[in-house]
Amino acid sequence: MARNKKKSAGFKYEHPLASRCPICCIVPPHMLENVAVNGNPQQRSWAFHTLNVSAQFLGRRNVIGNVSFAPSPGEKRRTIYDVKNGQQLPGTLVRAEGDPPSSDPAVNEAYDAAGATYDLFHEIFDRNSIDDKGLRLDSTVHYGVKYDNAFWNGDQMVYGDGDGELFQGFTKSIDVIGHELTHGVTQHEAGLQYYGEPGALNESFSDIFGSLVKQKTKNQTAQEADWLIGEGLLASTVKGVALRSMKAPGTAYDDPVLGKDPQPAHLKDKYTGSDDNGGVHINSGIPNYAFYLAAVEIGGYAWETVGKIWYIALRDRLSPKADFKKAATVTIQVAGELYGDGSNEQKAVQSAWQKVGVIKI
Repeated sequence: MARNKKKSAGFKYEHPLASRCPICCIVPPHMLENVAVNGNPQQRSWAFHTLNVSAQFLGRRNVIGNVSFAPSPGEKRRTIYDVKNGQQLPGTLVRAEGDPPSSDPAVNEAYDAAGATYDLFHEIFDRNSIDDKGLRLDSTVHYGVKYDNAFWNGDQMVYGDGDGELFQGFTKSIDVIGHELTHGVTQHEAGLQYYGEPGALNESFSDIFGSLVKQKTKNQTAQEADWLIGEGLLASTVKGVALRSMKAPGTAYDDPVLGKDPQPAHLKDKYTGSDDNGGVHINSGIPNYAFYLAAVEIGGYAWETVGKIWYIALRDRLSPKADFKKAATVTIQVAGELYGDGSNEQKAVQSAWQKVGVIKI
């Protein structure tokens, strides 16, 4: 299949928030806003701090543009930095490619998960790192003081340690690291604008490939996988299992402080407000559930079949303003091209999009 790569450089978007994911955080703002309202004084302080740090970082990037921390050597190279609870990136180099494990678990978790993400894209999709040109995988751990988030800033990964009461350290969950690094893949391919349905697709692709990184690492079939995003991040006192559930959107948590998981599983329940950049984290539940339905219907290892369909759609077929219906149309077409028109794989993809209400039966 011919590769028709689309780049988003220089693309002018209509909405001021619709730029290419300048800072993509794993914890959605509505969770932190709930903590700022419902938490105890210390928890509220942590939430305000995390929201403010993210906003300040976004403001700096909008002013100065991209600062490249990452040359392209053309081979797998992971570089882990420790910012020692400061905020000046990237920090002190603590582990480079091939170095022995560190005494710091966060360093090793960031290193190992970045490698697993690289391996998925390289071995399954023949992709040469995040930008397909050998981009070095830079990560910074111990960002900020009790910072409750992890993010891709356009050049590198950044991980907070969590506050210890609501969130654990953000290197603990391999799918979170795969999720954030996939934002970089989307940035270099479809360039999905970070607002509304295109932004929800942007988040969904990250959840999908983050989950596939975990599934491949654990050698799990679609039926065996838990399809949870951020499992292990929530503290034991929190009433919840993860940040999101791809197989049951809206059920990941229901906690007095964090609130209730607001994700819909069907288009009829789509969030239509302006918060969360038009619901990019909330409405990602709809395409997430479509992917899950297709994966379990096809069966086997999801990265070998439905994962390839979604990857080709992201790499070659989607443009920055693609909405849910466009994603459905494209993935159905790609499934037909890979496996044949009328194949079980194509029928599974079509049925999945129908079940979530994006296309009509």
